[in-house]
Amino acid sequence: MSTSSNVLLYAARGVRGFGDGFATIILPAYLTAIGYDPVRIGIVLTASLLGTAVMTLAIGAIAPRHDLRTLMLSGAALMALTGLAFPSFQDIAFVAFVAFVGTINPSTGDLGVLVPLEHAMLARGVSDEMRTHAFARYSLIGALSMAAGSLAAAAPDFIVQAGFDRLGAFKMMFYIYALLGFCCAVLYRALPRTRAAKDAPHAPLGPSRGVVYKLAALFSLDAFAGGFVVQSLMALWLFQRFDMSVAGASVFFFWATTLSAFSYPVAARLARHFGLVNTMVFTHIPSSLFLILAAFSSNLYLTLALLLMRAALSQMDVPTRTSYVMAVVTPAERPAAAGITAVPRSLASAISPAFAGVLLAGPLSALPLVICGVLKIAYDLGLLYSFRHIKPPEENRKSSSSARTSGR
Repeated sequence: MSTSSNVLLYAARGVRGFGDGFATIILPAYLTAIGYDPVRIGIVLTASLLGTAVMTLAIGAIAPRHDLRTLMLSGAALMALTGLAFPSFQDIAFVAFVAFVGTINPSTGDLGVLVPLEHAMLARGVSDEMRTHAFARYSLIGALSMAAGSLAAAAPDFIVQAGFDRLGAFKMMFYIYALLGFCCAVLYRALPRTRAAKDAPHAPLGPSRGVVYKLAALFSLDAFAGGFVVQSLMALWLFQRFDMSVAGASVFFFWATTLSAFSYPVAARLARHFGLVNTMVFTHIPSSLFLILAAFSSNLYLTLALLLMRAALSQMDVPTRTSYVMAVVTPAERPAAAGITAVPRSLASAISPAFAGVLLAGPLSALPLVICGVLKIAYDLGLLYSFRHIKPPEENRKSSSSARTSGR
């Protein structure tokens, strides 16, 4: 794959990230404006994550035998339709259905029907040594664009000042999200036609099946934990606990996402020296401790400071995790591996928002943060124990080279 194709993929990731950045904040605010309580909001978010899981599983199964560009164009069309459909309904049954089949993802993580397709195409055009750096750039662009999108979530306040009603301002943001889906389609259309591998197997997974399933199980625990504090629920918690405004939340999430973004290239550098698994684990555990501390803080500024410190560390496992999955499977298995490791994460993260919504409506509104932190630490320890000896090709080559050097 050419450098120009990488640029198109990075640009599409940026466009999607901008839309996700404001949609994750606008969504709970919009649902609150049409009369939804935290329990019903949690149900809608659960429907969204369940739908993401189903669609991602389907994409992972069919991608090895189909043109990746065509599948991406279909995903971009679905994004545009989601933006048009969401503001058209208020009944919870219809809203939950749109959330299920649509692309608005309440999480800031790398979930979504387009993600495994972009991962597979990006991994085709880079060497083993540059793979983690390529995914770090991909994640950096996505995170920075999400940060910009978080700032754009304050736009309804300015639209209201211009004379529009608040509900209409929220609907306008969904229409902008639909326009971004069209922009993604334009970018994807310029990509070359390609498959994950020239001779794709009939079965999505082959020799790497055991490793992929074990990773998927661990990732599902991490995602189940993260589902308690997806960005939409975190915004709702800040609204309720500290009476924070939408504009204030948009500024906070801008800086949180910006810190996460610049942690990606740092993660790539750390991975080169300490390995992918070690980088994932030993940056993730401190971030979980900051989250637990934030749950017990009653001061807004201290809480935001702890959450910002968490943001600076919590996403370092994103490019390293993606690179690791792409490294330990064969090229033909990459779309399926990306999908299969993402689907349990989507399913697991779909369960917890409903529980978190119930907890947010009760007296223990900070409990979701504690549960998330404890479970994520358990995931990190499990990952370290299970995969510390399974190294990607570039780390094996480095170890062999060091051994030869020592033997001289």
